[in-house]
Amino acid sequence: MENTIYPLEFKPIFREKIWGGQKIKNHYQFDIGELKNCGELWSLSGYPEEQSTVSNGFLAGNELNELVEIYMDDLVGEAIYEKYQNVFPILVKILDAQDWLSIQVHPDDKLAQKRGLGGGKTEMWYILDADPKSQLIAGFNQKVNEHSYLRKIDEQKLAEIMNFIDVKKDDVFYMPSGRVHALGPGILLAEIQQTSDTTYRIYDWERVDKDGNGRDLHLKEAMEAIDFELHKNYKTEYEKEINKTNEIVNTPFFTTNLIILNKAIKKDYSQLDSFVILLGIQGEFEYKDKQGHSGKIKAGESLLIPALQDGISIFPKGECKILEVYIIM
Repeated sequence: MENTIYPLEFKPIFREKIWGGQKIKNHYQFDIGELKNCGELWSLSGYPEEQSTVSNGFLAGNELNELVEIYMDDLVGEAIYEKYQNVFPILVKILDAQDWLSIQVHPDDKLAQKRGLGGGKTEMWYILDADPKSQLIAGFNQKVNEHSYLRKIDEQKLAEIMNFIDVKKDDVFYMPSGRVHALGPGILLAEIQQTSDTTYRIYDWERVDKDGNGRDLHLKEAMEAIDFELHKNYKTEYEKEINKTNEIVNTPFFTTNLIILNKAIKKDYSQLDSFVILLGIQGEFEYKDKQGHSGKIKAGESLLIPALQDGISIFPKGECKILEVYIIM
């Protein structure tokens, strides 16, 4: 019986959100069941409370972290396994915002570990679709210190010091831990992040549920996490060459590249010592490894290529776009 690890496909996880909509269903043709406000598709998750389950091959039905525990560095890479042990370190999502998300911030690794939360949460956003005049918030629009920030909180005027940015399809935003941010209505995006679900809400637009209750805020917890530094530019610039690997971000937490294909290519991963995630974001592609394992990935789905595999062939169906993700230790 075959027992060698192979490229893994996964069942999608759908999450209802107060700010979500129907784009995950309509844009990518996913069956989201009876969800009215599907805000998130978790395409690949090792988050312990909501793990992805394999959908292909003899490992179908196994949760992701089970396989990390069994295959260890063969799946994720030697240095990665040594650091992260049995929790897969990357979480891949598709987000559909039909209303403003809360203005929020995430802790870094040091603060998260201090508070017993595991790791921090650094993330990046790739805009898949945006309605006209869609905006998001990234950082501050002026120099702010703790005193002036708290004054705006007390006055319920936090939005006055937030940096609103117009967005369009294919824009990229890197959101390191500590950066205050919020996603605005009309935006569909792919999110690559550290495996964490820790969010400190700072402001939730006076929003209430059907019973008139607002969501909890985390002002005290957020204070120690916030980076008050003012930056000139919050949008990430990158190349978009066809049939090439275009680097978008390269961080200690993950490297993300954009691959735009209209012809078949072979990818060599022999020098990485890392798993590789291929997230379809437009169109679809077929793949085949040297052992003959093959399959098809459509937009919104992730393929996890084990670290022990030295490469894979990708065959686009027409033109397709892929986000390629791995970790360099």
